[in-house]
Amino acid sequence: MNETIRMEDTFRMEDTFYILAADSTADNVTRVLKEGESFAVFDRYGDIQSVGLGEEGVYHTGTRFISRLVFTLGNHRPFLLNSTIKEDNLLLVVNLTNPDIYHLGRIVLPRGTLYITRSKLLRQGVCYESFRITNYALSPVDLSFSVEYGADFTDIFEVRGVKRQRRGRYLKERVEADRVCLAYEGLDAVLRRTQIEFAPEPKTATSRKATFNVYLNRKEQKEFLFTYRFDVNGSKPAGRVHYYRQARKEAEFALTQAQAEGCQIWSSNEKFNEWVNRSISDLHMMMTETEHGLYPYAGVPWFSTVFGRDGIITALEFLWINPHLTKGVLSYLASTQAREKDIERDAEPGKILHETRTGEMAAVGEIPVDRYYGTVDATPLFVMLAGAYFDHTYDLEFIEKIWPSIDLALRWMDDYGDQDGDRFVEYARQSSRGLLHQGWKDSWDSVFHADGSLVQGSVALCEVQGYAYAARLSAAKLAAALGENARAAILLKQAEDLRTHFEEAFWLEELSTYALALDGEKNPCRVKASNAGHCLLSGITSPPHARSVAEALMAESCFSGWGVRTLATSEARYNPMSYHNGSIWPHDNALVAAGLSRYGFREEVKRIFQALFDACLSFELRRLPELYCGFPRKKGEGPIPYPVACSPQSWAAGSVFLLLQACLGMTFEIPQSRITFKNPVLPDFLDEVRLKNVRVGEGAVDLNIRRYLQTTVIAVERHKGSVAVIVEK
Repeated sequence: MNETIRMEDTFRMEDTFYILAADSTADNVTRVLKEGESFAVFDRYGDIQSVGLGEEGVYHTGTRFISRLVFTLGNHRPFLLNSTIKEDNLLLVVNLTNPDIYHLGRIVLPRGTLYITRSKLLRQGVCYESFRITNYALSPVDLSFSVEYGADFTDIFEVRGVKRQRRGRYLKERVEADRVCLAYEGLDAVLRRTQIEFAPEPKTATSRKATFNVYLNRKEQKEFLFTYRFDVNGSKPAGRVHYYRQARKEAEFALTQAQAEGCQIWSSNEKFNEWVNRSISDLHMMMTETEHGLYPYAGVPWFSTVFGRDGIITALEFLWINPHLTKGVLSYLASTQAREKDIERDAEPGKILHETRTGEMAAVGEIPVDRYYGTVDATPLFVMLAGAYFDHTYDLEFIEKIWPSIDLALRWMDDYGDQDGDRFVEYARQSSRGLLHQGWKDSWDSVFHADGSLVQGSVALCEVQGYAYAARLSAAKLAAALGENARAAILLKQAEDLRTHFEEAFWLEELSTYALALDGEKNPCRVKASNAGHCLLSGITSPPHARSVAEALMAESCFSGWGVRTLATSEARYNPMSYHNGSIWPHDNALVAAGLSRYGFREEVKRIFQALFDACLSFELRRLPELYCGFPRKKGEGPIPYPVACSPQSWAAGSVFLLLQACLGMTFEIPQSRITFKNPVLPDFLDEVRLKNVRVGEGAVDLNIRRYLQTTVIAVERHKGSVAVIVEK
């Protein structure tokens, strides 16, 4: 061929934050990027279309700035060769080729002639895109390609299924030779603009489509660059079309710097290394720089914002890897702590934030979450995290700075959190638009009695009492370090009183576990759930009861083979496909494992670790999602995905680090500059683990950990400063 080729539902209204799933997405594989206040959900081709849940798009500050993006060769969609998110999560790379192209009944361009690489990057409010097209024909090719685009400026809650009575107005598009501007003025009087720039400029451009002609000699490659800039009220992000490579270098440098600050993990199992590396990259991607420091946004696509509980648990999981994140979380939550009562936001003085949103619907009050405080556990967890941070860093100066917030949180636990004076921390929704249930299992049907009937009145969750117990012990330690010995003594007595009353009110001898909750009449919910495992984490459990809880959690009704279920199969509302009533959550399993480790149940910890490792092998990119279904494990089959799970999700990404710490029984004593490993073990899939730059105050060590049959040996390979490594059997 010598001539030149030419080509021409139903859901409960009280569950305000339910995610509407009107269509199956089992085969709708997506690719996710996130950086700062922006995130993107593409299909495998790198396109954005209205399919599945309709969640595809590029979002910025809670609004979808790109709702359509479709690349075609002439009138044809290219063939997909492969697509992946690079291990560092910075770049989406899609490799494509042309289909057979016909003209007058004959093939004029055989499939596989053109090689097209499409790369995308998010950086500081800009989405960069590169198209590289290479001609492998024996003769020149003259072709055209098009990119269709659109911006609906939809609020993320609209995408999730919330119906609005009215919206703002779309402004007239502006089209120039090398750029297009799409604009929308919301009901919040905020002007949002998507500015698209092309290099080189297209042959034609409209407000919906740009078309390019390209002539390629044999083996020639040409590149086309696009930028999509997200402008909010004239913010004017700096990125321009020719900044693509500079932005990529900056992103790579930032990642390298961040990873160098923390502990690095290497093992003898390459698949485990892939899990660890993806988790590190996911957490870096989810971390967002705020005016108070780094904060891990919860999950993409539905929860890409600050969540109090999620941030605290992620920081706890990641604390021994890098405590810098914990400081950012504590600083942010202290600064946004409620200072007055606000019924519409479920806010009370001392309460820690549940979530915050910045989109149009939050700004005009259509949803109550510009700042929403409907969480019962974030407040004691905040105090727990402060104690854990101090244990790991001995940073008394910072603790003194946030002590007023810690003190206010403790007072909330005593007053607003325990309005009936029974020593238990309870919740009851005040806002008509808020969450009905305010523990980590916040679905409308997640707290119930043995017959399946839903609880009424104020609710005291078992794990929250554990958090309150641990919070008071942590606060007592902090108070003593600050010289407030009298306050420390009071807190210790409160903790012991709570522990005694908790055992009396929550223990269910007939079920060998703790009640899920007490209802408004103080009747126990006689239900087996993973919540009891969190009681082990906090230390509120007596040793004899801890063994019973461990046995219950690892029984077949609770442990699926892929992890501990949120709810036992024996319970009335068990459903392996539900959000909270029978599914498996990686972070939940990590917290349960840490609790089991606290009481010395290392074999049980190994089983959970093995289960989650095996599960990660079935998920793309070795990325554990927010949750997956709780069906029993079957030979030759993987875990069944949950259809609307966020992936990545910060506390799911952090689970691997807490699981490893739980297996090793690793604790830190900074005043003594000491790391202690109590009865350390490694799961069967790990023969050797190396930990580089494990920080202990101002010092650090590199460790080599090896498994020899039933013995785990720990060797110190490098010291920085005076750090003692103690191994206890």
